[in-house]
Amino acid sequence: MLSVITIPAFNDNYIWLFHQADSNKAYVVDPGCAKSVLSYLQGAETQGNKLDLVGILITHHHADHTGGIAELQKAYQNQLNVYGPSKENIDGLTELIDHQQSLLLPFITNPVNVIEVPGHTLGHIAYSIEDALFCGDTLFSGGCGRLFEGSPEQMSASLSKLSSLDKDTKVYCAHEYTQANLAFAMAVEPNNPQLQQYNQSVLDARMNNISTIPTTIATELAINPFLRSHCTEIKQSISQQFNVNNPTDIQTFTLLRQWKNNF
Repeated sequence: MLSVITIPAFNDNYIWLFHQADSNKAYVVDPGCAKSVLSYLQGAETQGNKLDLVGILITHHHADHTGGIAELQKAYQNQLNVYGPSKENIDGLTELIDHQQSLLLPFITNPVNVIEVPGHTLGHIAYSIEDALFCGDTLFSGGCGRLFEGSPEQMSASLSKLSSLDKDTKVYCAHEYTQANLAFAMAVEPNNPQLQQYNQSVLDARMNNISTIPTTIATELAINPFLRSHCTEIKQSISQQFNVNNPTDIQTFTLLRQWKNNF
């Protein structure tokens, strides 16, 4: 069984630390801030829960996901294995992942399914381990990443890959964007009762400074407009917003992302 720990960083980033429940050998995902990771590990050791960092998983090249690699390597005498996409220019990788594959991590029982998810960046990858999905900036709760490098067609295909995972899969994305994403989702699909209920629970959580992550694939299929571009109400909202008739699913997705960029 995998144990996953939240390490907040910067204004709204999440760094994920995980290990087998019966092991103290740990990995971190997208450590943009080394100090946040080291502070957590030092605090855990003080409380008698010492974890030994053995590796890093990187999803894409943006600095708020990679900025802590060098400092963490220095803290661990350059002994860390650092996995990441070969299609992106990332300093400090020791293990290049060049295609969708099954990855074996030392001290982790089950293989890691590496999923290519271009869109936010062209070489972006996600990691699926047991019932956990570490998806960087591809899928958010109620939203998806901006298209800095890829096309709408690429992002839509990437989200389709992720949404086809087991519905109970826990989605560990890299930012606390849920409340803002749901404000947009409510504008797009206001009559979705599951979205209305989820939006209220998220407002309550954030009012009490409680994280909304992880979400699940099942939840996102029910409430996330970027996984629901086939739905009638969303198509109607796009038709009204952009004065287009009978948009296709990919036109709907493309215009949703354009609308969200300026929402």
